[in-house]
Amino acid sequence: MPKPTYKTLVLVILIGSVIGLFAYLTRTKPVVVTVTKVEIGSVESTVTNTRAGTVTACRRARLAPHIGGQISNLAVKEGQKVTKDEILVELWNRDVKAELLLAQNETKAAKAIAREACIRFETADREAARITKLFKQKLASEEQAEQAQGNAKAASAACDAAREKENVTLSRVEVVKATLERTIIRAPFDGVVAEVNGELGEFVTPSPMGIPTLPVVDLIDYQCIYVLAPIDEVDAPQVREGLPARIMLDAFPDHPFPATVQRISPYIQDVEKQARTVDVEVYFNHVIGDQNLLPGYSADAEIILAGKDNVLRIPTETIFEDNHVYALRQSGNTVEKRKITTGIGNWRYTEVLSGLAGGDTVITSIGIEGLRDGIEVQIAEETPR
Repeated sequence: MPKPTYKTLVLVILIGSVIGLFAYLTRTKPVVVTVTKVEIGSVESTVTNTRAGTVTACRRARLAPHIGGQISNLAVKEGQKVTKDEILVELWNRDVKAELLLAQNETKAAKAIAREACIRFETADREAARITKLFKQKLASEEQAEQAQGNAKAASAACDAAREKENVTLSRVEVVKATLERTIIRAPFDGVVAEVNGELGEFVTPSPMGIPTLPVVDLIDYQCIYVLAPIDEVDAPQVREGLPARIMLDAFPDHPFPATVQRISPYIQDVEKQARTVDVEVYFNHVIGDQNLLPGYSADAEIILAGKDNVLRIPTETIFEDNHVYALRQSGNTVEKRKITTGIGNWRYTEVLSGLAGGDTVITSIGIEGLRDGIEVQIAEETPR
C-alpha cells in the first residue's frame, strides 16, 4: 500500500478544518435568559380598577348668586384657602343695606312706642285699681270705677298692639337681611378656591332653569379627598366595604398611599364599548397635609382581598396560563418545564403550593423565542425583585 504523500496530508487536514469550522459556526447557540430565585415572602390577593380612577374631593361647591347683579367685592382669588361662612363675592347692594338700616330704625321706633304704650297701661291699671278701691269704700261712683277699668283695658290692648307692631318690624328686618344675603356668596365649608369666573364690576346672573352656566366660584374641600375607581363586574363580588387598599398616583410613582374601601356603588355602570364596571370609593387613611394631592389626578386603586406572610412565592410574570414554569435543572444550564400548584396572588407575586422549592431558579424572560423544555440556556442576569 502506497504511503500518503505530503500533499494528501495537507488536503486531509484542510478538509477537516473546514468541516470543524462549519460545525462551530452552525452549532445551536444557547438561548440567553434572565432568571430569579424562588423565595420566601409575603403574597396578597388583590383586584385593581379596569380604567384609571380619579382623585375626587369629598365636597365641591360650584357657587353662583341667587340673583343677578354687578360684582362690587371680589374677595378671593384662585388658589386661596377660605374658611366656612367667609365672604367670597358680594354684588352691589347699597339699596338693600339702606333698606335694612331703615327697617332697623323702624324697629327702634316701634320699641319706643311699645314701651310708651305699656307704661300708659301700667299707669291706667294702677288708676283703675285705686278707683275700684275707693268705690268699695263708697268714696267714688260706680261710673268712675267702670271708666277707670275701661281705660286700663284699652291701655292694655294698646300695649299689646304696640308690641305686635314691634314684632312686625323685627320680621321685616329679617326679610331684608335675607334679601341682603342673596347678594353675597359665602363659603359653605372650609376649602380652596379652584376657579373664579368673574371680575370686579362685571354683571353676573343665576343659571336659568335647566341651563347650567359657569359658577362664579368653584370651591373644593381640599382636606378630604378620595379615589373613585371603576372595578370590573367580575371582581366586584369580592370587594367589601372596609377592605384595605393602596392608591397609586402617576404624580407620585414611588409613593403608594394606604387607603380603605368606604363605599361601593349599588349598581353596574353600562358604558357603550367598555366593560361593565362598579364604581368604588377608596379613601386615603391619613390626613393629606402638604402632599398637594389635587382633585382630578388620575389614580389606581389596588384593593387587598387577602394576604399571607412567609410563603413560597415567585413573580407572577413567570407563570404560563396552564400553571407551568420553566426552571433550571440543578446541574447545568438546561431548562426543565415544571407543573406547579398556586395559591393566592396578584400582578406581582404568586404563592407556590407545590412544584418548586426555596432556592430553585425560574426563568423570567418567558416571552423569548425558542424557550422550551430541555434546551440549553445562557444566564444573562438574575432579575432583581
